[in-house]
Amino acid sequence: MLYPKLYCRRVTDITPEFLKKNNIKGLILDVDNTLLDFDLNIIDGLKQWHENMKKNNIKCMILSNSNKEKKIKMVAELIEVPFIKFATKPLKRGFKMAQKKLELPNENIAVVGDQIFTDVIGANRSNMFSILVEPIAEKDLWMTRFKRPIENLIIKKYLKKVGKEN
Repeated sequence: MLYPKLYCRRVTDITPEFLKKNNIKGLILDVDNTLLDFDLNIIDGLKQWHENMKKNNIKCMILSNSNKEKKIKMVAELIEVPFIKFATKPLKRGFKMAQKKLELPNENIAVVGDQIFTDVIGANRSNMFSILVEPIAEKDLWMTRFKRPIENLIIKKYLKKVGKEN
């Protein structure tokens, strides 16, 4: 439940080839510290990455726990995708709404985010492919800063486990 199916540095490291190999046809993307840092800087190469996803028929949308619509909309408009705000991740409600918007079965959807306790757990509970990315920056909301040390311990254990399997 706590471990992602994939762990990578940035969302832009995820390739259409990897997604196709894993039968993923849609991505649910987190915003804060996944696509956008605390100071509202968008990750380098995001627009080009999304264009590549579109060319490969990978549907994308944003699912954020934030209620700051202006911030989410800024990113959603840049890459021309729909969004859901105040998603209450890891509860299933937001994931179900996103799945309906993508019009895909859960097993064909991957969730990409920087937090275990919201993105990974929510994806795993919703029977979606979970992808954990490193936070873009160290600067975080106070609530997230509180959880990071615990998440870092889980990631260490996960990487050790994955390393033993390879």
